[in-house]
Amino acid sequence: MVAYRRGLTRQRSYSVRRQAFYFQWLACQGRQMATFRQESVMKPLDNVFHELHKNGLLILANVSGAGGAKVVESLGATAIATSSAGMAWAHGYADGNQLPLTRLAASVESMTRILHVPLTVDIEAGYSDDLQHVARVVEAVVASGAVGINIEDGAAPPEVLVRKIEVAREVANKHGVNLFINARSDVYLKSLVPASQRLDEIIRRAALYAQAGANGIFAAGMVTPAEISTLCNTSTLPVNLLARDGLSAPEELQRLGVRRLSAGSSIAEFLYGAMEGLARSFIERGQLDTQALKGFTYGKLNGLMAERG
Repeated sequence: MVAYRRGLTRQRSYSVRRQAFYFQWLACQGRQMATFRQESVMKPLDNVFHELHKNGLLILANVSGAGGAKVVESLGATAIATSSAGMAWAHGYADGNQLPLTRLAASVESMTRILHVPLTVDIEAGYSDDLQHVARVVEAVVASGAVGINIEDGAAPPEVLVRKIEVAREVANKHGVNLFINARSDVYLKSLVPASQRLDEIIRRAALYAQAGANGIFAAGMVTPAEISTLCNTSTLPVNLLARDGLSAPEELQRLGVRRLSAGSSIAEFLYGAMEGLARSFIERGQLDTQALKGFTYGKLNGLMAERG
């Protein structure tokens, strides 16, 4: 198994056939794989990631793959988070529980292979309401080296996410991983209830998710300082917010009690926008004007990728 893994990690990409074999092997050998990861990096990194939520404000510049993860780490990031949308787009899938598990697992593996810091993975709604499938997703990302997950409720009743959190915790415990489960509630982001009821509803959901085994509450879409302060002072869970227009400055968020700030898909959206502009200019005029955007030389970026976690 170790020999196989070493051979696997030396490769920069996976063919479809090898991805399928990797997942088949992962499903059959999840426990052994998790044990191997614990002995190397996972056991300390899971605890490190929990510690990062206890004081100050953890800022996560969400990435779409290994290259971006390494760049963000090189800037001094203490942890790396994925964007589910960015990862889906990078593989040619729409966001919204569409990314195949084989590709997700391979992407996570490619990131943990080169990172020195904790990695948390957005698994959307667990890619299914089938609890057995949710368990397979969690097992795959944990076995691939992740020490945290985001999992969301969406428009489903909160009891659905409660059951998914319980399953995720059971899987993590089975593999001896102190998994940080960040429960995203879409009460604000998707206006699930009238505005006057949102604060009470997200407080209620945070309590349900905490009881189920969650370690954090992601109040995506919440921007009002008074509501943020109330949630932080009421919930037993560290509060995570999504960076967006109208949100207070990081210093103010920290004063209010926020412990985590995420970029979401914004960085991926900007990168695709920049690529579109450069590509259009090149297609139309045959000229590349990259001076305003290019922050890395080929050599610097390639050198980063040559480093191993």
